[in-house]
Amino acid sequence: CPGKVVILDDDPTGTQTVRDTVVLTSWGEAELARELAEPSRGFYILTNSRAFAENAAWRINREIAQVIRRVAGKLGVAVTYVSRGDSTLRGHFPAELEALVEGQGTAPDINFLIPAFFAGGRITCNDTHWVVQGDEAIPVGKTEFARDPAFAFASSYLPDYIIEKSGGKIARDIIFSVAVEELRSVEVDKIAERLALLPLGAWVIVNAVCREDIDVFSHVVAAPVLARRHLLFRSAADFAAACLGQPAHRPLSSPELKALRGEGGGLIVAGSFVGKTTRQLEALWAAAPEICRVELQVDRILDPETSPVELNRVRQDVNDALREGRTVCCYTSRQLVQANEARKSLALGARVSEAVIAVVNSLETRPAWLVAKGGITSSDIATKGLGVQRAMVPGQALPGVPLWRCGDETKWPGLAYIVFPGNVGGENALVELYEKLR
Repeated sequence: CPGKVVILDDDPTGTQTVRDTVVLTSWGEAELARELAEPSRGFYILTNSRAFAENAAWRINREIAQVIRRVAGKLGVAVTYVSRGDSTLRGHFPAELEALVEGQGTAPDINFLIPAFFAGGRITCNDTHWVVQGDEAIPVGKTEFARDPAFAFASSYLPDYIIEKSGGKIARDIIFSVAVEELRSVEVDKIAERLALLPLGAWVIVNAVCREDIDVFSHVVAAPVLARRHLLFRSAADFAAACLGQPAHRPLSSPELKALRGEGGGLIVAGSFVGKTTRQLEALWAAAPEICRVELQVDRILDPETSPVELNRVRQDVNDALREGRTVCCYTSRQLVQANEARKSLALGARVSEAVIAVVNSLETRPAWLVAKGGITSSDIATKGLGVQRAMVPGQALPGVPLWRCGDETKWPGLAYIVFPGNVGGENALVELYEKLR
């Protein structure tokens, strides 16, 4: 992609396809000026906007674009924005892109929707988005992800999804697509020339069923005929990496992970309520009974009368296990507690997240490594629990599972912090990760 690529990540899991890449968790002028002046192709900014109501997410994206507009203008740096969202289509779409447009003061010539993420089994074919589970491909609108209490949707056919999520503001006659067959023809210039003729403000769905499709498309948008066009991207993690010019990477090996870990026991914190996380936890406990299990009872945390007692109990149990050199898994009770409105559901999640952060803040012993399961959980632990402002991503611990090295400003500099998305991996993924770390 042209210019400096700035990837706004709505939760920390978007770094799941990159290596040797910087992540910022704040967006002051000084921090952004430093990264924009670096010779790298680009960097991530963790907005964590998926954890907030839509109006708050909109303000965050607009503010970042305004700051970058000022800083990049002074430095004479051209910027390409990628709004990295969830590959299962959950998130504030298209509001976050609208906020970027207002913040940068320039409307895009073409908007692209690229939700494919292959390590997670998300593919786009015939303009429909699918979730591959085993040997079965399921339309995303038929999965548990489409019933998310905060981001529910009905449409798997992406033109209908765009219309649905925009409330009809985006008309069908400006929605186009790039087919897999076009990408497989590798006629990059021909595809780019067709896109250059689209009406201003067009939306383009990019079909892709493997990483090579995404790589070809990254060459399409870099073609000379599109060089002077203002392009805006909403994508999952694979295109974000391709936009940075990075090929697909293998996960870090066991020896590489061993070199990054510390001494003593590790810590797993699981806040994600999706069914996949629950099954992964159950497989871990069956395979590794030596892990100390500490359950955070959500109903007690949400009750003001019982919350302090419950929180103190969990803090004590986790600290005792780490002090003894044991690996401990602190997890929220598996019954999903939700409200009947998206805003209230997000508020309940925030209260649970505050309790998880309080546990991390209370730690007296540095863990050998820390795994955070779930997007909101991992963001809050990183920023509010560990104090991360700038981290480096050496690579992935498993496919789709990024590892961060905490910066010098954090509670534990150099800590191997593993961001494990709630909806990634097979049922034995946590078992595999634990064995590699151990």
